[in-house]
Amino acid sequence: MKDFLLKVQKPGRYIGGEWNSVKKDWKEDYVKVALSYPDLYEIGMSNLGIFLIYKEINSLPFALAERIFPPAVDMEEELKKRNLPPLTLESKKPLKDFDFIGFSLSSELLFTNMLNLLHLSGIPLLSEERERPIVMAGGICTLNPEPISKFVDLFIIGEGEEVIKEVLSVYKEVRGRKEEVLKELSRIEGVYVPSLGKRRVKKRFLRKLPPPPTDLIVPYIEVVHDRGVVEIQRGCTRGCRFCQAGIFYRPLRERSHEEVLRAIEGIGRDCGYSEVSLLSLSTSDYHGIDRLVRLISSRYRNTLKISLPSLRIDTFSVELMEALGGRGTITFAPEAGSERLRKIINKPVGEDEMIEVIRRVSRGGWKGVKLYFMLGLPGERDEDVEGIVRLVRNIRRKVGGIRIKLNISQFIPKPHTPFQWVRQASPGEIAPKLQILRRGLKKTGVQLSWQDPRLSLLEGVFSRGDRRLGRVVRRAWELGCLFDGWREHFKWELWQKAFWDSDLDPNFYLRERGLEELLPWSHIDSGVSSAYLRRELERSRRGEPTPDCRSSCQACGLQRWDKTCRDKLRQSSEKA
Repeated sequence: MKDFLLKVQKPGRYIGGEWNSVKKDWKEDYVKVALSYPDLYEIGMSNLGIFLIYKEINSLPFALAERIFPPAVDMEEELKKRNLPPLTLESKKPLKDFDFIGFSLSSELLFTNMLNLLHLSGIPLLSEERERPIVMAGGICTLNPEPISKFVDLFIIGEGEEVIKEVLSVYKEVRGRKEEVLKELSRIEGVYVPSLGKRRVKKRFLRKLPPPPTDLIVPYIEVVHDRGVVEIQRGCTRGCRFCQAGIFYRPLRERSHEEVLRAIEGIGRDCGYSEVSLLSLSTSDYHGIDRLVRLISSRYRNTLKISLPSLRIDTFSVELMEALGGRGTITFAPEAGSERLRKIINKPVGEDEMIEVIRRVSRGGWKGVKLYFMLGLPGERDEDVEGIVRLVRNIRRKVGGIRIKLNISQFIPKPHTPFQWVRQASPGEIAPKLQILRRGLKKTGVQLSWQDPRLSLLEGVFSRGDRRLGRVVRRAWELGCLFDGWREHFKWELWQKAFWDSDLDPNFYLRERGLEELLPWSHIDSGVSSAYLRRELERSRRGEPTPDCRSSCQACGLQRWDKTCRDKLRQSSEKA
């Protein structure tokens, strides 16, 4: 491979040998696992989930894990010229030599990349056509695994740190024909084997988070999130009705201040990073976050930069950022353009409060603010879209002097959320809404960016799709669809042809679903009950916010599994 690495962009994507990577002796009789986030190296290396599984597997005395990412277009061409397969980063081995290939799937737009990596490696795409290696997948997309169930031998539903060790331990004992192995693996809680038919599969989650890792792999090239990461908590209690991650990572589990501080110190020692991100779905809600920030600030003043993603729009969040210093761009996600619509999605925040927060940000010396909004939300009207324009113009008029960036995405109904039954707006319905924003923000100096609504259509179709869509994924890949999330590679005309050739209408999957309809993902138990989701859907239709779980348990269903939730529900009942 060395002879042509200099012919491709970013050879550092393929050389391996990074600081803290693990290379075990390939000659030993290990259970061998290749892990992939099916996107370019700089995206995959910014994914904490794949590193956690990598670390867990390599901690086992009988197993090894190596990484592989899809080659970029230029590298794929060079490999094809020489009839070579992609190789893992650690031992430079082809995927056919492994016992397992594990894919981490956080977006439906990664499906064709997964198929392409298998094909380039000479591995049959269909589960029924291959004996080895066993292909498994995990990540948030597995809350509805059906659209890719013909390609994947087993899915890990939920958090994988414990499950993967159980899977590999069983495999070590029962190595044999794939059919026999899969039957044994299907008995593990959290494992779904599509070839054995649909059965009720319970999401796995860690009862207690282990100490955060400090020996993160340090890339040689710049990646998307080029910094250390400490996950301070997992889960969220806010209950935003559009948010699938809030369901996937329930219940809330926090790490102690002592664990976080030790991890920050360890990352500095083991990785040399000068910036560390405190990762969480809602960092402002972490218990005692203000005290933790003060401790970090006093200990690492002027030597370490700390970033806080996922902040609420309130003065408390601004105080946290001020305590850490730095005056770059601060990010908030109002999501909707009116208070009425924000109550529908259960993210109630007033316009006056938002403006006051941004005024304080500006006075504090911050140079810019980035605001995230969604279009096509349930119950949305044109005046809600115009509300985004009005809000931004009011910020410009009342604050002034601060750069404003608007990032617009489309609402996509996700499985296991209260909005899983609602209709998704078509690209034709989103276009005039974008026009309202472009026209209303013209000559304001506001930077406006948005995702192509046709990409959102694909995400929505495969998010709530069934097994028949496997034909579409395969046909799209055959036609040349790859790296669909990258604007320069997205080929909408080919996706249209893939649906046509597969005799499937994408609009069928965008439609409203009946409350009693059997959904393709009904056999996946996320821990949140259908009764709770229906209650939340009705509350949204009435414009009623639901309180934070920290204040009172909403009996979402997790009390069946989690003692903390049961105790909270009992306390809430006693207060009532």
